[in-house]
Amino acid sequence: MKEPRRVVTGLDTKGRSTVLIDDASGITIWSTPVLPVDNSGSTDTGSARFDFPVNGVRFSFHDFPPGTQPYMHATDTIDFVVVVAGEVNFLTESGEVRLCAGDTLVNRGVMHGWRNDGCEPCRIVTVVCEADPVGKGGTI
Repeated sequence: MKEPRRVVTGLDTKGRSTVLIDDASGITIWSTPVLPVDNSGSTDTGSARFDFPVNGVRFSFHDFPPGTQPYMHATDTIDFVVVVAGEVNFLTESGEVRLCAGDTLVNRGVMHGWRNDGCEPCRIVTVVCEADPVGKGGTI
């Protein structure tokens, strides 16, 4: 079985939201030593090891029906996302990436939106943790 695909966001050199990493993942898709999370920088914190979290999180799911149009927004969080069914486009200020069932995403508080161009609904499962603002700053 191949490793899950991992997509990680951040800011480009112009301060715009972008995809920094799009590749296969090790056992740990992403990690952070403290909460709130510092989403600045571009260091890859994924690894082949697994550590247990210390502070609280929110675990939820979201559905995107066919024809869902993007609402661009940012949050003071780090979001760990797994696409469990269907496909969805994840938009940043500098482009977009198509995510399919089994793909993972680490959204590091950047400006983003979701669009479902397909004929089938898409479901994602998300774990959300508090983080310091990055980019344009603050939840919008």
